[in-house]
Amino acid sequence: MSQTIDPAVVEHVTALAQRARVASRRLALMTRAEKDAALLLLADAVDAAAPVVIEANAEDLERGRAAGMGESLQDRLRLDEARVAAVAQALRDVAALPDPVGEIVRGSTLANGLQIRQVRVPMGVIGMIYEARPNVTVDAAGLALKSGNAVLLRGGSAAARSNHALVTAMRDSLADQGLPIDAVTLLEEGGRDAARALMTARGLVDLVIPRGGADLIQTVVRESTVPVIETGVGVCHVYVDRAADLDKAQAITFNAKTQRPSVCNAAESLLVHRDVAADFLPKALTDLAGAGVRLHVAPEVTGYAEAAGAAYDLASEEDFGTEWHGLEMSVAVVDDLDEAMERIRRYGTGHTEAIVTEDRAAVRRFTAEVDAAAVMVNASTRFTDGGEFGFGAEIGISTQKLHARGPMALPELTTTKWVVEGDGHTR
Repeated sequence: MSQTIDPAVVEHVTALAQRARVASRRLALMTRAEKDAALLLLADAVDAAAPVVIEANAEDLERGRAAGMGESLQDRLRLDEARVAAVAQALRDVAALPDPVGEIVRGSTLANGLQIRQVRVPMGVIGMIYEARPNVTVDAAGLALKSGNAVLLRGGSAAARSNHALVTAMRDSLADQGLPIDAVTLLEEGGRDAARALMTARGLVDLVIPRGGADLIQTVVRESTVPVIETGVGVCHVYVDRAADLDKAQAITFNAKTQRPSVCNAAESLLVHRDVAADFLPKALTDLAGAGVRLHVAPEVTGYAEAAGAAYDLASEEDFGTEWHGLEMSVAVVDDLDEAMERIRRYGTGHTEAIVTEDRAAVRRFTAEVDAAAVMVNASTRFTDGGEFGFGAEIGISTQKLHARGPMALPELTTTKWVVEGDGHTR
């Protein structure tokens, strides 16, 4: 990004942020019943706008293909009737969740009679900077509204028409309900300068959440003067232990890689204990090859890859730390659990790591020693997801350690304040 920002863009984004700040004060006072009713009407509006949204999305896809967009990015961008319906349903799911605002986190009465309590309150104004995932537009709006926050959305240019159609439907619904339309704002002008203006709107924007590739996330982390929650790149591993149920391991590996390979919780690397490699790899690699997965293999895996009829090449050091975003996977054989965990420490990104084993001692070590936002035991990495965790939609998956870690939903979009009640107390 340019280090100088067009003053006109700064002025434009500042005006939008100021309006969002005003809207946030109204949202912070809404009851749960009012917010839930608003979310259900937003869901209806998204459903009703499906034909317009799908048409706009088709234009985005056509433009993307013409520009050489890869298939995995097209998958992230694509909306059809089922996906639009799922986006609307996510709003209904959020409406059904408990409201975190007003929750008492802790409290007590002190010896001097002062009553203190720590209460969840909205952040205020949240900025989202993200790439070609139009579902994030609606998820972020729904989670922000339920948690009493206004949201400023800076989506990628690849999804510009899709995002415009979705936000127009939601703002029209807010207007019909008599709610401030500036609760949901899409930054459509100013290009990258608009993103930088959002990142540096300290005092008007309370939190920025980047969601996308490593370059986007690191740019926001480096350049933002607004506090950032860092959502992470997902170099996720499946480790098949010597004590694994190999049928479970086969199903988990296949699901983790192929169920939706373009997303951050898809598995990117397979590690197999040497004692079970000869039994496991022929079946697992045949499955992966049948699904069109290209393998990047350690030298001792080449024979298994050839026998499975897989497309493969010898993996480089870089390959083992690559988030493929598609039907590709690195594969290595390890001598023991320690080597598996060492490789995860070296190449993993702290997102999601999985072990398949029936050995409880191995489970205890893996869950205690692997440093990741989510650790799966005998389950696919694909379960690291706000919806799968029962949170409704998610606004991102945090791989940092402060404030929020893992799938972020409603509680993570609040902060707290201390309320202290006395009766003429003085110190």
